[in-house]
Amino acid sequence: MKNNGKKKKNHVPLRLNALFLSVFVLFSVLILRLGYVQIVKGEEYKRTAYMTENVTTKLDSPRGKMYDSKFRVAVDNEPVFSITYTRTRGSRAEDRLLAARRLAMYIEKDTKDITVRDRKDFYILMYPKEASAKVTKKEKQKLSDEEYYKLLLSRITKEEISQFSDQDLEALAIKREMDRGYALTPQRIKIGATAQEVAKISEHLPELQGVDIKSDAQRSYPFGESFRDIFGQVKQIPKSRMDYYTARGNERNDLVGTSFLEEQYESLLRGEKTKIKYVTDKSGNPVGEPVEKDGARGNDLVLTVDMELQKRVEKVIEDELKESITGKDAYDNRQLNSAYVVMMNPKTGEILSLAGKEYDRDSRKFKNTPFGNIYNSYVMGSTVKGATVLTGMQQGVVDPNTIIFDAPLTFGDGRQMKSHEYMGAIGPVKALERSSNVYMWHIAMRLSGYDYSQKRFTDHKVNEAFQTLRNAYSQFGLGVQTGIDLPSEATGYHTGMSDELSQAMFFAIGQFDTYTPLQMAQYVSTIANDGYRMKPHLLKEVRQPAENPAELGKLLFRNEPEVMNRLEMKQEYLDVVKQGFRQVMAGSNGTAAWIFKNKEYKPAGKTGTAEIDKKTGLYNKTLVGYAPYDNPEVAFAVVVPNIREDFTNNEIGEGILDAYFELKKESLSNKPEPVKNNIQ
Repeated sequence: MKNNGKKKKNHVPLRLNALFLSVFVLFSVLILRLGYVQIVKGEEYKRTAYMTENVTTKLDSPRGKMYDSKFRVAVDNEPVFSITYTRTRGSRAEDRLLAARRLAMYIEKDTKDITVRDRKDFYILMYPKEASAKVTKKEKQKLSDEEYYKLLLSRITKEEISQFSDQDLEALAIKREMDRGYALTPQRIKIGATAQEVAKISEHLPELQGVDIKSDAQRSYPFGESFRDIFGQVKQIPKSRMDYYTARGNERNDLVGTSFLEEQYESLLRGEKTKIKYVTDKSGNPVGEPVEKDGARGNDLVLTVDMELQKRVEKVIEDELKESITGKDAYDNRQLNSAYVVMMNPKTGEILSLAGKEYDRDSRKFKNTPFGNIYNSYVMGSTVKGATVLTGMQQGVVDPNTIIFDAPLTFGDGRQMKSHEYMGAIGPVKALERSSNVYMWHIAMRLSGYDYSQKRFTDHKVNEAFQTLRNAYSQFGLGVQTGIDLPSEATGYHTGMSDELSQAMFFAIGQFDTYTPLQMAQYVSTIANDGYRMKPHLLKEVRQPAENPAELGKLLFRNEPEVMNRLEMKQEYLDVVKQGFRQVMAGSNGTAAWIFKNKEYKPAGKTGTAEIDKKTGLYNKTLVGYAPYDNPEVAFAVVVPNIREDFTNNEIGEGILDAYFELKKESLSNKPEPVKNNIQ
């Protein structure tokens, strides 16, 4: 029995030894394998690892939409196909030229942006031998590369760069786009490719190395050309602004807003980019398929402009211009070709409409030019007399009860200056109602230290009068920036200063400095708003993009009214001018009462006629105003340049106010179902 027990115990060490031996063998194999990988194949694997690299590029996502003040889509994104080109890091100019020439066979490319410099560079690439022969070896030895290149360009003739065919120029235009992008970054060659172009390229993609077709978005405008210029343009970054944008984190191939609202609110409208991840070999060539991560659309803007009002205002301008240009006064108005209108809320500064029309006499067509309200300036005539009266009161040279005798003024040199009619004894209200020049001239003379009754200066201070008037006018927004939320604006033209009394007198009736229609709208809004000058703006709200098109996204920002300054005037002075403006449109002798007297919306305002050419009898006809006079909700400015004696300015003013109050009635009587407003 004892011997049997010993035999059983001897089996245990044998099994352990077998297990240890197996483990030893396995570890030996593993160690040998690791040694083989590390020692024999190590360098090879190391080289392979260094040959690959992760590269991430970015592509624009759709921009945010723009809505009008009634939440109607005014600027949208239309799905389109874009032809793109992605160049490798080793790509040469010759390679891109070959790709461009092939691509030009299948798509149409606009060539209008090609410059002379582009053509010369293209000539060098197309005809390298002929180009290099233009500079001798001796010359080249003495010159740096930059100097050699400049000399070469200067010797390429106009005839040589004019020999390119249409297809050559298309290839050049395509290559220009190919050259703009970074390596491994898709560069848009054409946005909005046609179905036929997409089909042709799809068929030939294998031979078009680097070319691809991508889904994209292009701006669309549900209201057509209305307000289109103020919405602005979206383009690839201009060369002149490349440093500006790249310093702010943009890629060279980005689409950005290049004008007006698109440019002003680029940071809000620009979406989160789509990211494209490549794995490349040591030469920079992609290995395998890229991986894309979708971006997000930009934020949406809600604007202050009512697009329905905008369209009606544009129609009013066009109809009245057409009547003046092609009607019974066509010959007299042969130099008339444009008119401008600004409508804004005087209490908030919200721009309700910004419209302009220009007539092309060659094509006999009208085009929208709303930017003329911001960049064009004119002498405005009597519309500025409200500012003149207020300046006179502020400076103490007249008061609300000052009576001045309106009769022709005569001076020592025989000059005679007079109003458009004899008015007799009048106060400031009547002076505005009847548009007395003489009353304004007396204010200018008193500011200048000139005693008309004695025909002499008691204190010669004409320059001071100029400065006083100009400083006072600036409080209304005349001659200074209005502050509108656009990339730039004109401030008008300051004609300078003068020691001549007559020039100060002309200044007081709006015949000296020039102002923009937008400045005139801000000026009359300031009077309507009891002396508070509001900052005009086009942006009302900023919202996150909503997934459901029937909803508005979450509210991110609301633009609150901003007071730029308060007139340094007593309220009783402002009340005098407001009463005068009301009488202009409702008084028995009001210069615009014939057209506005019986209007239910009770307007107030001031007409203006500025003589710009005595020989031809050309005038700028203007009108500013607001309504209702006792509780203003809309202020406006109308400017009709280069017209003869006519009332187009008043008729436009009537049309736009009628349109505003008709739309108001319609909206109150027939309210549409509102867009869901997600402000959680």
